[in-house]
Amino acid sequence: MTDLSHTPTPSWRSLLAHLKSPWGVIVLILLAVALLDPANLWATVEFAARALAHTAQYIVFAVLLLSFLKATGAEVMVARAFEGRETRMIVAAALFGGLAPFCSCEVIPFVAGLLALGAPLSAVMAFWLASPLIDPPTLLITAGALGWPFAIGKAVFAVALGLFGGFIVRGLMAKGAFADPLRPRQSSGCCGCGGPKLNGKPHWAFWQEPARRTIFATEFRQNALFLLKWLALAYVLEALLVHYVPADLIAQVVGGTGVVPIVIAAVVGMPAYLNSYVAPPLLAGLMDQGMSAGAAMAFMIAGAVSSVPAMAAVWSLVKPRVFATYLGLGLIGAVLSGLLFQMV
Repeated sequence: MTDLSHTPTPSWRSLLAHLKSPWGVIVLILLAVALLDPANLWATVEFAARALAHTAQYIVFAVLLLSFLKATGAEVMVARAFEGRETRMIVAAALFGGLAPFCSCEVIPFVAGLLALGAPLSAVMAFWLASPLIDPPTLLITAGALGWPFAIGKAVFAVALGLFGGFIVRGLMAKGAFADPLRPRQSSGCCGCGGPKLNGKPHWAFWQEPARRTIFATEFRQNALFLLKWLALAYVLEALLVHYVPADLIAQVVGGTGVVPIVIAAVVGMPAYLNSYVAPPLLAGLMDQGMSAGAAMAFMIAGAVSSVPAMAAVWSLVKPRVFATYLGLGLIGAVLSGLLFQMV
């Protein structure tokens, strides 16, 4: 008689984890379409495949750029933005916030190190607000889905929001606010990467060192798979949006050029967070259905500021009043950005 006591059985938790992954969600969506509306299955797949193929050139360039930045150790250049006078630090932090090649895990120990070294909260807030909004891959993905004017506009507003928040916090600190902003115990990070180094210098000719070549190859593979799975999901969702959501409904809620649609888009965008790789394709579909450009910009900025990694980075290091200030500045900045983009 065969002993079955050690026969491995599939774990429900493992199965659920696979189903909750982007690939699992894509399969479930396509199965649902095949069962409920089989005539539209091929149209959905074709729409997503064509959109993904159009964005492929941006994905390749973005992955190459991000891998290069990681392999060379360019993050030390960002650390140097937090040196010197406070005004210069705020400006530099807002600028570098959009260029930082950090994953959401690395931001926490990076900022913890800066605060421990005495970097002012105003400059850190500028970096925190700008960093989740734009980075090299996000810029290229946004350009591929929404066009370069929208991508450049988002990059400009990312820096502007960083400056806005940094100088607001500086003014509040001058009046005695945030005298003790840090939590008693700081998080050491959400994974084992330990965050980027705060000293040293970049090694631009990374191919001369085997260890850096390994970093480049690893980063290229991981980021390529990451972008591919999230963009594939984004374009499948966009296909559903275009085929099943009435354009009139979207136009009524967030269409037009008034202030109200932009405010609604910002308020809805905060809790309904979509990461910076999923949001552009979906917003492209919404804009085709009648969403105004200003509302789309407000939705994207509010959603990025309220992302789980961005909020976790702030919450893990600072006290609730600083966290509330971060969210408030993000919401106000999203509305102002939407209004300005609508005017332009």
